Amino acid sequence: MFGGIKATFLTDYVHTVIILVIIFIFAFTTYATNVHLGSPAKVYDLLVEAAKAHPVPGNAEGSYLTMRSKEGAIFFVINIVGNFGTVFCDNGYWNKAISASPVHALPGYVMGGLSWFAIPWLAATTMGLAVLALETNPAFPTYPNRMPDADVTAGLVLPNAAVALLGKGGAAATLLLIFMAVTSASSAEFIAVSSIFTYDIYQTYFNPKASGKRLIYMAHMCVVVYAVLMAAFSTGLYYIGISMGYLYLMMGVIISSAVLPVALTLLWSKQNMIAATLSPVLGLVSSLIAWLVTAKKEFGNLSVTSTGSNIPMLAGNVVALLSPILYIPLLTYAFGPQNYDYASMKQIRRASDDDVAAAANIDLELVPGERAQTADEALHEQTRLKRAATIAKSLTAFMTIALLVLWPMPMYGTAYVFSKKFFTGWVAVGILWLFCSAFCVGLFPLWEGRGSMAHTVRSIALDVRGVRKPVVQGRRREVGVVEVGGSEGSRTPPGRGDEKKGLAMPRVADVAMGE
Repeated sequence: MFGGIKATFLTDYVHTVIILVIIFIFAFTTYATNVHLGSPAKVYDLLVEAAKAHPVPGNAEGSYLTMRSKEGAIFFVINIVGNFGTVFCDNGYWNKAISASPVHALPGYVMGGLSWFAIPWLAATTMGLAVLALETNPAFPTYPNRMPDADVTAGLVLPNAAVALLGKGGAAATLLLIFMAVTSASSAEFIAVSSIFTYDIYQTYFNPKASGKRLIYMAHMCVVVYAVLMAAFSTGLYYIGISMGYLYLMMGVIISSAVLPVALTLLWSKQNMIAATLSPVLGLVSSLIAWLVTAKKEFGNLSVTSTGSNIPMLAGNVVALLSPILYIPLLTYAFGPQNYDYASMKQIRRASDDDVAAAANIDLELVPGERAQTADEALHEQTRLKRAATIAKSLTAFMTIALLVLWPMPMYGTAYVFSKKFFTGWVAVGILWLFCSAFCVGLFPLWEGRGSMAHTVRSIALDVRGVRKPVVQGRRREVGVVEVGGSEGSRTPPGRGDEKKGLAMPRVADVAMGE
């Protein structure tokens, strides 16, 4: 792996580690060291007092310490629908899954998904509850007033809580956290959009014979144009009063009608091209109608306030996700099932990167995935993929039932209000889960890549000292071994017997790190 997608992986890693460190700081400050809070018990007591002063309509006993919440249940559905859309329709996820080896894609996504869950869970448990606990404290930025609803929907809960807990340091930590999250996501989206434009549109329909350098140039131009358009679009949304909360709720209304067509493209061979193409469009039209009609019926007008309310957003999100259930079979059987055999997918060929690789001193033959597979290798890979698919389906079913049914539903149905001991346990589990996340995405990748990193450091040290010249990327020689035959830095590919001359064939990890 090299180039833009490699940069995206490295960026994600560094930024995620920084985000985890900041969340640890917030969590331990709130529940261990802060003078105003400092323990789960103190936070619990303040939340009980806050519920007495400002009970929450629709919550069990008006409490902030319960899963029985009418508005929370609505958000639960909206959140699931919207995130179905972001995962299934975001090319960034597909890029990473395709670029990963079949062996590592499944455990990587399982570990990544479980690690991610701790971030919104503990961040909300920490910073959201800290705001409620500290609103009556002079250290809170809006004291003696509560946070306005507009500030909540604008996403200012986190910075207000951070300032109340850590002062200016909290503001700086929040800025760094947001910067890390936004730039990491932006990097992935730039790669996703540019790859769609470059390979699926430009090369496919306009210039099939484009060279590697030309394709990279077009990708760079796409990134620049996309960045300018998104900056202009987001600025416009800000000035017309569309908040981050509004966009988050509306996300599923716009994109989730494509979830089922995308999934069935891979899972149902009968779905035809017309159904795959038109179902998302018809679903979008249906979701917009449901969203706006519900807002009009509920409030009597169409405004930012009425259309951004939970009930209209719920209607639009649900219709977006489920309406293709009607459109897909209707269009498929009206125009005839396609009975696709998926054979043409194996004929997809990547663009030639020979000219780019030559300019960058990269030997593509030694980069994993660039060499053509033998029949035995392809059969072995198919066997591993089928086994991985079985495991993935089983884990998906288990985690769906565990996280969406067995955990929240009994707590919602019984209208349970947390006791102090239960809340303390809740916080402890969240912090322990975050430690597991830090191990999975922070320490484990370092352990996996320890050999490549050690080789890279040794090579840099030798190059800096002038012991040898840099070699073509993708090749690895034993550090400190003198070559016999050929000048130093030779680009002649190693042949049989080269190991005896002081050359060593590359390991997968070395090639992946660009060595």
